[in-house]
Amino acid sequence: MHISEGVLSGYPLVVGAVCAAVGVAVGLKKIEMNDIPRVGIVSAALFVASLIHINVGPVSVHLILNGVGGIILGMQLFPAYFVALLLQVLLFQFGGITVLGVNICTMAFSGVIGGYLGRYIIKRGNQPWIGGAIAGGTGVIMAGIFTAMALVFSGDVFIVTAKLVLIAHLPVVVIESIVGGFVIAYLYKIMPSSLGVCKR
Repeated sequence: MHISEGVLSGYPLVVGAVCAAVGVAVGLKKIEMNDIPRVGIVSAALFVASLIHINVGPVSVHLILNGVGGIILGMQLFPAYFVALLLQVLLFQFGGITVLGVNICTMAFSGVIGGYLGRYIIKRGNQPWIGGAIAGGTGVIMAGIFTAMALVFSGDVFIVTAKLVLIAHLPVVVIESIVGGFVIAYLYKIMPSSLGVCKR
């Protein structure tokens, strides 16, 4: 869900830029040489997943995969999103340069929250698909909430749009939960180390 250029006021733009800068810096610090291929693959998946989108007012609805990315990468999701969203801005004019920080922050931060929740569920001995489904759904829900908050803080005129964003993403929550469950169950079966958990 990209917020379009010229929609937000200064306050959410500054907060988003700071959040994104801190997140990307922390994520880059956590990336080691052998992590680069994994981060690159996730970044490419994020880039491709959001190419097919439906515009809803000043935002767009599409597959996000941030919860799945959060399980796989943790804080490394921030630089992965930075690359994916920057390329989308430069190549396809999705979002915009001034709102890049907000879009990175809403997508990556919500994905990290969903990812850590999913990892916790798996480490507690639950089935991996449950952790993946919850991570996928949580990532979309939190992204919707953060996006709606950015719109609301830009003025009362966006309150209706913020509500529409949340409602429009309810089907995406279901789809992302299903996709997240399948992806994480598969990765847990063939390469559990990629999820930051030990296989039982």
